[in-house]
Formats: sequence, structure tokens, C-alpha cells
Amino acid sequence: MQQAKIVILGTGPAGLTAALYTARANLSPLVISGNQLGGQVSITYEVENYPGFPEGTTGPELVERMQKQAERFGAQVIVDEVTEVDFRKGSPFTLKTHGDVFEAQAVVVATGASPKRLGVPGEEALIGRGVSFCATCDGFFFRGKEVVVVGGGDSALEEGLFLTRFANQVRVVHRRDSLRAGEALKRRAQTNEKMSFIWDSVVEEIRGNGKVEGVRLRNLKTAAASELTTDGVFIFIGHYPNSDLFTGQLALDERGYLVTDSRMMTSVAGVFAAGEIQDPIYRQVATSVGQGAAAGMMVERWLEERS
Repeated sequence: MQQAKIVILGTGPAGLTAALYTARANLSPLVISGNQLGGQVSITYEVENYPGFPEGTTGPELVERMQKQAERFGAQVIVDEVTEVDFRKGSPFTLKTHGDVFEAQAVVVATGASPKRLGVPGEEALIGRGVSFCATCDGFFFRGKEVVVVGGGDSALEEGLFLTRFANQVRVVHRRDSLRAGEALKRRAQTNEKMSFIWDSVVEEIRGNGKVEGVRLRNLKTAAASELTTDGVFIFIGHYPNSDLFTGQLALDERGYLVTDSRMMTSVAGVFAAGEIQDPIYRQVATSVGQGAAAGMMVERWLEERS
């Protein structure tokens, strides 16, 4: 069993910022990566709205810089995934991973969120065979092809614009008659000659034999069904919090997000949370960094008060 003052779960912007703050306080945090090193931002190609990068940056580059900065002050990143936690008896807390057991005086949960699925026939069977939740990961494989993007928010348009680097045509299927994305993104998408929009519609089925070949759509206003040939389906319809591990251990709201107070503390003293695991509203890199900083500061203060 490894002993630690602080264990941080997650290596996205919130987790790495909490690691930076606690490392600078000489608390030697252990940061457990989870199943995706860097979190969601690590698969985001362009990050244009993070302060200090006037020309923009990429998600992987931003995460790499954050990790190096935290490690410079003594944070240790462990590539593993927590499979079990015991918060019921209070501090010290026990956490098990695939490869080890940890005992921590305090914990920061920054496990983020994962993309929602459509839940339609064909989706599950064709994941990795034309169905994707990450344009940055898979866009290269759709050079010269036609793809469908499902969604109408910032993520859908950001990823759709990225896909225009490779695909000949990107059709955006949105259940409403207007986009929910920011104005700058909307302008870029609507003026991109490779992008077009199918309004008031949902995907009812993804079809293909071993690979995606098309989708069946339904218009929500007319109920008319239609078929659309496509080589790929990229789904960006929102996210759900990665909180299953904490069910019965920490208080969750009705959507499964961790409940925190003004000090970023959860329902268990000594367990803090930051980033999208407790933030269903803002869900930005900048806000996750702020929440990670707050959690790091509050952990340090909580440990000092106990000692």
C-alpha cells in the first residue's frame, strides 16, 4: 500500500491544476491518470479560448505543458485507473487501482465526463467502424469521404470544422432549427463550403455491414423518414459525469454530478472535486482550471487545519 497526503483522480485541466497547487505547497500529490491521460481536452485539436495563447493551441500541447509544470514542483503522475474507493470511514481514504492500493489523507476527484451516445440501432456495433466520438482521433481516416456530425453545440461544430480538413463533405444533423454554439463558431461553420445542415432531425438508426454505410433520419416536425448515405458518424450530443465509482460513497445530484460546497468539498470531509465531474454548467478548460486551483488550495487548508 502506497501512502500519500493527497491523491488526485484525473489528469485533465482540473486535476493537473490541483496537482500544481498542492505540489507547490510541498504536499507531493500522486495523480492517477484514469483511462484517458489528459482528459477530454487531450483529444481536442484546437483550443482558441484559453487565456495566454493568442494564436490558440492544441489540446495535447496544453495538457503536456500543464503536466510538466505540475511535475516540476513534485507532482507524480501514475498511469493507472482507480477501480474502487472507500470514503465511508473518513480520512485516511483507501483507493484501489488495477496495479496498486493507495491510502490518502485527502482526495481530489477530477474524473471529468464522457460523451453521450445516441442509443440507436447500429451505434454500438459500428463504434470504431465509422462511428466515432472524437474527430481529432479519427478524422484522418475519412480523407476524401462524406461524414455526418450529430449535434449543434460548440463541440459538434469544433469537431465538424476539424473534419473538413479531411472529408469532402460534412453534414451536421441537429434536432433543432438553430445552432446552440457560440457566434464565432457558427459563422465559421456556416461559411465553410464543405459543411451543410440538416435541421429538426434525429438519427434513428446507423446502418452498415462491418462499417458505416448510412443513417436513417426522422424529421421531428413532419415525422418524415429519410435515408442518407455516409461513410462516418461523429456524435457530439453532450456528456455525462464519470461518477459511477462514487455512487453510494459521495452525494450526487439528479444527473450524477458530484455535489460540492463553496470550498469544492464533497459530502465527505477531505474529499474534494473539481472540473466537469461537478460542473454541468460551464464545462470549459478555463473554468476547470479555476476549480482545480480552488480545490488544491482548499485541500492544503483542510490538511493544515487537521494537523
